[in-house]
Amino acid sequence: MNDTQASSTVEDQPVPVRSASLLPPDDPQRIALHNEVHARPAARIRLSALVTLVAVLNDGVSREDERAHLCHLPGQQALSLAELQDNFLRLRLDGYTVKWERHTEFTRYSIVQPLPAGAGLGNSMPALLDHLVTPAGWLAQIPGRTVAAIQLVMLSADLTAGPALMEQAKQWLRRRTVVGSQLGSSQAWAITDLQLNADGFERMLVLAPPGTSEAAAGRIAMRLLEVETYRLMALRGLPVAKSLAPVLFAAEAELADLTAQLETSSVSEQDLLDRLIGLAARVERATAAHSFRFSATQAYADLVSQRIEELRELSLPSTQTLGAFMRRRLAPAMATVASTAQRLTSLSERIARTSALLRTRVDIATEGQNQQLLAKLTHGQELQLRLQSTVEGLSIAAISYYVVSLLLYGAKALKGLGLPVQPELAAGALVPVVLWGVWRTTRRIHEKLHAGH
Repeated sequence: MNDTQASSTVEDQPVPVRSASLLPPDDPQRIALHNEVHARPAARIRLSALVTLVAVLNDGVSREDERAHLCHLPGQQALSLAELQDNFLRLRLDGYTVKWERHTEFTRYSIVQPLPAGAGLGNSMPALLDHLVTPAGWLAQIPGRTVAAIQLVMLSADLTAGPALMEQAKQWLRRRTVVGSQLGSSQAWAITDLQLNADGFERMLVLAPPGTSEAAAGRIAMRLLEVETYRLMALRGLPVAKSLAPVLFAAEAELADLTAQLETSSVSEQDLLDRLIGLAARVERATAAHSFRFSATQAYADLVSQRIEELRELSLPSTQTLGAFMRRRLAPAMATVASTAQRLTSLSERIARTSALLRTRVDIATEGQNQQLLAKLTHGQELQLRLQSTVEGLSIAAISYYVVSLLLYGAKALKGLGLPVQPELAAGALVPVVLWGVWRTTRRIHEKLHAGH
């Protein structure tokens, strides 16, 4: 029997209800965060079994769309949307189980069923899809775009057979070259070719020693399927990195040219600033568009490494381990993605430094212009002072002329009254006194004005 039995698992245990008086009130997220560790329990699989996994990108696919598709399974017409809110659901059907898991970018559907007759060792590429227990066409109608499709066959086998058993596994996969590992304390063998077959699936074969527990088989299946799913999700950053390569080369060349032109004064600051702003906008647009993809790639790659480490692999004779194969083939792709992300970050920082240099150049040019303007203002003030002095001198002469004229009229008036006065002589004698008096009065006015400031 497989995971179809109503056995007691962690997910089936009721949540204990405690007295509200024993502790302070719960944080609203406490129960959800506590139960997160149990959110996706491994299946309990009794050998021999077939596990079919399909992972689809769920961009634009709602939970309602996925609920409607799950309702097409026998007896699930009453499935409610609330049952999908925890991103995990295991449906126990007649003779098989279907597990639904929704992640940030993709959704996984796993079908666990007894191994069909004629699908064990001794066969060559047995037809597994012909014996799939889900309704006809159900897999093809899963909402989303396929990112991973795996058929995992799990068998009990006498592992002491050694080379003969490996030859049977190669014949089952119809491959001369495979990768495989012995898995930790379970001693089970995991063998695959990591190739897509004509039906769109890749195949994995697990040979476990007799007596392997259902829980151990479930953990092995979960880790192997997660390794491959996360590997494919991690590789989604590689096409993005390759497409950005020519853009980065062009941007780096343009930035180098801009930096070189900063050393000369033949190009105006405004032209340099316009080009630099355009370059910065393109780089920031690329960063905003792809930073999530690069961060997700690194996260998925870390999960692949973690799951491989959890397998605790030991090598099989004349066979490359799954971990060694992944490190050799996956590491260069991840290095390319990491390098591209680093180049984007570095380019953005270099643009910021170039912008600071250009700003310094503009500040220096502005300072020079300010100094020239101040020099012109100073020269203008000097001319104004000279003109003011000239005007003041003329003003003193004019005021003195009018004062002397008034004194002359006064002297003539006195002479008309019969006094012995010579008007012209008197006015001429008073000219120096009038000039001094007008000059002195003007000086006092200037002194009062300067004292006020």
